[in-house]
Amino acid sequence: MITVSRAARVSYASLRATANLGTNGTAMRTLRLAYRDDDRTPVIFCIKEMARRHYDIDVEVVQIQGTEEYEAALFDGSCDVIIEHLEYLYDEAGKGKKVAIFCAPSKGSSQELVVRAHIHAPEELKGGTLAVRSSGQPHAAVLWLRMMGLEKTVQTILVKDSEVGRWGQWKKVVSGECIGTFMSPLYLKPALSAGLKVLDVPDLPSVGQYAQACRSEFAAKNSQLLKDYLKATIHAVCLMIFRRDEALAIVSTEPMKRMKIESREGMERQFDAIAKGLKPKPYPTPQAIVNTYDMAVLDYPDAKDMNPLSLWDLHWVRQLDDEGFLDGLIDNLAKP
Repeated sequence: MITVSRAARVSYASLRATANLGTNGTAMRTLRLAYRDDDRTPVIFCIKEMARRHYDIDVEVVQIQGTEEYEAALFDGSCDVIIEHLEYLYDEAGKGKKVAIFCAPSKGSSQELVVRAHIHAPEELKGGTLAVRSSGQPHAAVLWLRMMGLEKTVQTILVKDSEVGRWGQWKKVVSGECIGTFMSPLYLKPALSAGLKVLDVPDLPSVGQYAQACRSEFAAKNSQLLKDYLKATIHAVCLMIFRRDEALAIVSTEPMKRMKIESREGMERQFDAIAKGLKPKPYPTPQAIVNTYDMAVLDYPDAKDMNPLSLWDLHWVRQLDDEGFLDGLIDNLAKP
């Protein structure tokens, strides 16, 4: 694992020049994958392992924690591909940067609405206030309220992690200040232990986490590498969905350490929360593209006149689908 900051950027030239040998005896190709949040590491390390085992690709996992540094990474040579937080790319594209979003393995936003125990239906939120995490995708709550017809009757307040702890916005609900909050399923346990509950509501269609992007120039020069890397990504997602024990053996090593999870039981709980939000065919739905674009525009108003499809390049997914790779892999891994 390589952690990178702007102050101390690692040079990768020597690493790329000394690749390991692949399964066919030739030098393994290298691809640098950047991420910010350690919660993504179960998927990332499954991708890394499938790429190594089956597709002769050495995926160098690069963590870039600062938002400014992360957003610069595709363009300053720190990485080849990014796997989360893509909304800013609409703003970059509006400034003339050429990028390609090439897969979307998530079903949706995958967040849970946590409310007080006496709330039984979304309409009972009327007149209340939702606590919204200020980082991540805060505007998803606004779009969900709009989708449910509650935008004018439910207020929102932004609550920073620095005020309540990581994903601790539920504390505002326990205190009575708010009526509910959206939470990552990875952080539900303390909220439920405090007497709150998950309200069953429709998920907001969105591209979600694990969508990936690269520069158009990199894609043009490395088309076969990206196609094979996408095979590894799909293979990893299918492994997590259909071969739980095999995938757990991977995520119970470095990802478990990175996520600071101390027990196998805790890792399994986190793994299951991630896996249930994945889909084996990484096409985004039209509504997911629209909602993700709408969230981007709320943060980056200059992107409002852009066609939201202009950043997407799904031809590798389509090729693999047409070639039977997707169905063949799913059928193989889904066998008992």
